[in-house]
Amino acid sequence: MSKVKVAFVCVHNSCRSQMAEALGKLLAADVFESYSAGTELRPQINQDAVRTIKKLYGVDMNETQKSKLLSDIPKVDIVVTMGCNVNCPNLPCRHREDWGLEDPSGKEEEAFEWTAKKIEEKVLNLKKRIEEETVWSETSKNSLI
Repeated sequence: MSKVKVAFVCVHNSCRSQMAEALGKLLAADVFESYSAGTELRPQINQDAVRTIKKLYGVDMNETQKSKLLSDIPKVDIVVTMGCNVNCPNLPCRHREDWGLEDPSGKEEEAFEWTAKKIEEKVLNLKKRIEEETVWSETSKNSLI
């Protein structure tokens, strides 16, 4: 069975969704593939987000990621919107959820660290739910997510 594909979606794909992609790859690559994308492109990832993820997790998003449009990623199973308060274009999926995270852009370092830790919690929770569904779906045709 192939891994579940998860897209973390934000308008500009420069901060929260990028952080989620990095943490998904770091913490849950054994369970799901992580992608991020947006409805608009930015010339670079938010450098405060890059510093925060490098400081807390040792991952350099400038080396491993770039801003992408929804059309730049493969078909996904799960779409996670980050709390953009925007209706994202239709991105077909089996499951959709919103994490309701405020954009830390333009705020102090503590706001970025708080956001990173919240994303970490949510990525680990999503990983657990997908693992539980995989066990469940092996014995049943129902889907929990």
